[in-house]
Amino acid sequence: MKARAAIFDRAGEPIRMVELPVPETLAAGELVVEIVLATICGSDLHTYSGRREEPTPCVLGHEGVGRVVAAGAGRDRWMGRRVTWSSADSCGHCEACGEWDLPQKCAKVFKYGHATVHEGSGLHGSYATHIVLRAGTHLVEVDDCIDDAVAASANCSLATMANVTEDLPRVCRVAVVQGAGLLGLHGCALLREAGVGRVMVVDTDEERLARVAEFGGEAVLSAEVRGKSVDLVIEAAGVPSVVRDGLRMLRPGGHYHFVGMVHPDSVLGITGEAIVRGCVVMRGFHNYAPRHLERAVAFLRRSTLPWGELVSPPVPLGRLEEGFALAATRRWARVAVSMQG
Repeated sequence: MKARAAIFDRAGEPIRMVELPVPETLAAGELVVEIVLATICGSDLHTYSGRREEPTPCVLGHEGVGRVVAAGAGRDRWMGRRVTWSSADSCGHCEACGEWDLPQKCAKVFKYGHATVHEGSGLHGSYATHIVLRAGTHLVEVDDCIDDAVAASANCSLATMANVTEDLPRVCRVAVVQGAGLLGLHGCALLREAGVGRVMVVDTDEERLARVAEFGGEAVLSAEVRGKSVDLVIEAAGVPSVVRDGLRMLRPGGHYHFVGMVHPDSVLGITGEAIVRGCVVMRGFHNYAPRHLERAVAFLRRSTLPWGELVSPPVPLGRLEEGFALAATRRWARVAVSMQG
C-alpha cells in the first residue's frame, strides 16, 4: 500500500506530492492511521513561511483525525476506531515522563510533523493520507457527534489550552486572553466552563473580535482593561509586544500564562522589577500530557459552541500550498485539508 504525502523541502520552494510505502510490518504498539482530515496550525504556517526551521525534507502537520487501519502487537483494540493522537510520542519512563509530569519534554520525545522523511517510514506528519504512530503515542477515540473539522485541531490548540487552564489562581474571577485565534477562543470557552465569571479577549483584528461573544468572552481593547484588575492573563497572541500590557492588567499576585510565542522572535521588553513588585506568577506552557488530550475530546463531546464555523471548507491535499496561502490571510481560525484530490 502507498500513501500520498506532501513534502516540504524549505521555505520558498514548491511542495512536492510523492508516494511513500506504508509499512507492511509494524513494531509492537505501532499504528497506521488513515487520515480523514487535517488542519493547518499556526506553527506549520511559521515553518512554511520560513519564520522557524524544521528538519527537511519532511511531511508537516500534526493536527488531524483519522481511522486506525493497521495495528502492531498489543494495540489490536484500536483497529477501525476513529481517533486523534497526541502530537508527541514519549517513552513513559524518563524523569520528564514521570517525576516532572512533562511527557511532552521526554528525553526521547518524537514530535509528529517535525521529522525528516528519511527517518523510519517517513510518514510522520498529517499532510499525508496515512501516518505511522509510535508505541508511546496516546490515542483518544473521537465520538461520532464531533465533526472531523472540529476534531482535527483537538490534539493541538484545544489540548494545549486544557493544559493552560488546568491550574488556575485560587481566586480567579476575572481573566484576559490575549489573542482571538483558535487558541484564544478555546481558552475563553474552557475558562468560562471552569467558572471564571468574566473572560475578556483582546485582539487587534476586528473580525476576530466579532466572534468572541459566541464563545463566552467579552471583546475588548487592551486600553479598556483597568490596571491591576485581572486575576489571570493568558498570552495566546504569539507576539511579545502584548506582554507589557498584560503585566499592567494583572492584580498583585496574579498569574500570567504564556502559550503563544513558540518561535524565536519573542524577546520580551519587560523588567524584572515589574514581576517582583507585582508578585506575579509567570509560567510557560508547551504542548500537553495525555490527560489534557482526553479532557479536550471530552469537552468537544459536550460543547454546543459553533466550533465548525471557525474552520474553512477543505482544501485538497494536492493543493496544500493554496491552503497555506488561505491560512496566511487569517480569514479562518483553521484551514482544513482533505486527503482527497
